[in-house]
Amino acid sequence: MIRSLMLPLRTGVLAAVTAVLALGACGGEPPPPPAPPPPPPAPVATEVAPPAAPSIPGHSLDRAAMDSSVRPGADFFLYANGNWYAKAEIPADRGSTGVWLRLTEEIEKRTTHLLMEAAQASAPGSSRQKLGDFYAAFMDDAAIEKRGLAPIAPELARIAKITDARSLAAYLGSELRADVDALNSGDMHTDRLFGVYVDGDLNEPSKNAAYLLQGGLGMPDRSYYLDDSPKMVQHRMKYEAHLATMLKLAKVADPEGNAKRAATLERRIAQAHISRVDAEDVSKANNPWPRAEFGKRAPGLEWATYFRAAGLDKTSTIVVWMPSAVTAEAALVKDVPLPDWKAYLTARAIDRHGSLLPKALYEERFAFYGTELRGIPTPPPRTRRAIDLMNAVIPEEVGREYVKQWFSPESKRAIEQMVGSIVLAFSRRIDALTWMSEATKARAKQKLETLRVGIGYPDTWADDSTLTVGRNDAYGNVERAAQWDSQRRLASVGQALDRAHWEMPAQVVNAQNLPIRNALTFPAGILEPPFFKPESTAAANYGAIGAIIGHEISHSFDNEGAKFDAQGHFVNWWTPEDYAHFEASGAALAAQVSTYKPFPDASVDGKLTLGESLADLGGLAAAYDAWRTSLNGAPAPTQDGLTGDQQFFLAFAQSWQVKVREATARMQLATDGHAPAHYRPLTVRNIDAWYPAFDVKAGDPLFLSPAERVRVW
Repeated sequence: MIRSLMLPLRTGVLAAVTAVLALGACGGEPPPPPAPPPPPPAPVATEVAPPAAPSIPGHSLDRAAMDSSVRPGADFFLYANGNWYAKAEIPADRGSTGVWLRLTEEIEKRTTHLLMEAAQASAPGSSRQKLGDFYAAFMDDAAIEKRGLAPIAPELARIAKITDARSLAAYLGSELRADVDALNSGDMHTDRLFGVYVDGDLNEPSKNAAYLLQGGLGMPDRSYYLDDSPKMVQHRMKYEAHLATMLKLAKVADPEGNAKRAATLERRIAQAHISRVDAEDVSKANNPWPRAEFGKRAPGLEWATYFRAAGLDKTSTIVVWMPSAVTAEAALVKDVPLPDWKAYLTARAIDRHGSLLPKALYEERFAFYGTELRGIPTPPPRTRRAIDLMNAVIPEEVGREYVKQWFSPESKRAIEQMVGSIVLAFSRRIDALTWMSEATKARAKQKLETLRVGIGYPDTWADDSTLTVGRNDAYGNVERAAQWDSQRRLASVGQALDRAHWEMPAQVVNAQNLPIRNALTFPAGILEPPFFKPESTAAANYGAIGAIIGHEISHSFDNEGAKFDAQGHFVNWWTPEDYAHFEASGAALAAQVSTYKPFPDASVDGKLTLGESLADLGGLAAAYDAWRTSLNGAPAPTQDGLTGDQQFFLAFAQSWQVKVREATARMQLATDGHAPAHYRPLTVRNIDAWYPAFDVKAGDPLFLSPAERVRVW
């Protein structure tokens, strides 16, 4: 289970592939949160004048990005980023732009060079050769065009041979993949009927368990099927037309009729789904079902056949994360006529793999998933599509080569020191809590003491010796990689949990917390400018990468992380009074965030984003304390006329320098557990030190009285 800084990356290969291809590979950067709204009208002009203090040379902040005509207390995002935001243009082939994209583009350039070298000359049989062959196969669009529909023909033939309930169950089971994450709303989506996640058992985390989750939707969320707003109705109409076009391009008979059958079934599946907010509530999800009882608890699907085909027939117990959804979806297997199921499965197979088939199918997919759903007018270059795909399906093979060239031991040591200082600061904050009992404090500190932190890249890399990659088989390479990854995950069910295993590629701009493992991961990709610059002031580095580190530490104590103890058990380690106070503080923060409105008709869902908001708040507070401690009592140096406190908070705000297309923003509001970029810097409203640093007073729009400021950790 992953709690990540940005929109989570899928832990299962095939869901990652589906995400990359479904969005037309237009999200090379980790998809950032929604765009900020227009600047507030007529803000009061001011330039906060810091007191005189010693200065040091250099530039840690982007001063040109700031807009001093905006009062910090009116809109801190625009004060820190307003000039940049006014001028920023989103590339035609992207859904967003900003600091995350700038770093991602640099990593893409390096990775492209790496892959081109690997494709030209690598030792036969080596992992590097597999890397080069995978890249070369995908880049050979002429060969893909020449093969036409031949690669998917066996899949369509399997669907055509479904004749009864048993063969339907066998097909559905054979398509099950370990392609979801049970705790993150952004990772729960799979277009298979169900998804399975493998991680430590909630009740015995020393061993792996299999978690079964709802699935089966081609569009991003149930709301796209059930919401009757004009935009969602349009999406549904366009989606059915899209499926019809894909079926026609694949030369399937009666494309319009089969598209309607598929879309109608997907709507019924959506009606069975639970909401993302409910899906993230672990207290509702710990439902271990004996495998032998699935037929009684969720009748309609021949479960014995299904599990046999999925390779789970030797697993005695499976945790059902969404019981009502699993039961309702299983009932559909019996209630829906077989021809409708075959139409649906055919449409999903073609849609899922369309980007690995001739150009016309990719262009149609991009027109719907890229342009219609995200508002992106232009497809990305094929090189970026290759990188996105490889980061999804063979991430460790890419990362192993990447870190050899672009992650220094010096950076690793510096981040290790910073992590240690922020963990210590968090521990001291626990000691200082007046509302928490000593018993709960002791257990909270046990979590910190046993926290495992990975920096840069994993200690050991996956053994890919059994993975076959062909230089002339792009479609087959992706399918084999998906099966290889899923099979090795399923094979680990019941085995010892490896806390050191990474779920995030080393070369991505992101970070993560895994509650069952009580572990953090900081990939090499994010440990670079602008988030971490060795030459920057300590204030700026702690405000940027320090707040990111603190964010991931704080996920161990957010509304879901707080339900796991130091060993990863899903147990209540709180006194009733302490937990009641914690929940009340979370509710206050959710209410605060729910007041933010990116659009006149759309607010941020404070409950859906609560885990990330708690992590932002706790992480920023701990990073600030760690930075102040690092000064050893000395005054913080000024830079560019800014005090140390101003540098710290501005670095935090500029780390969320993001601009997003409206369509992309609206999709993320409906599906993402992270608050929009404009509002994440507003976390400062709850930090006392921010107020004197920027002369924020009562009457300023962002002002909160001390009693209104949310204080958790």
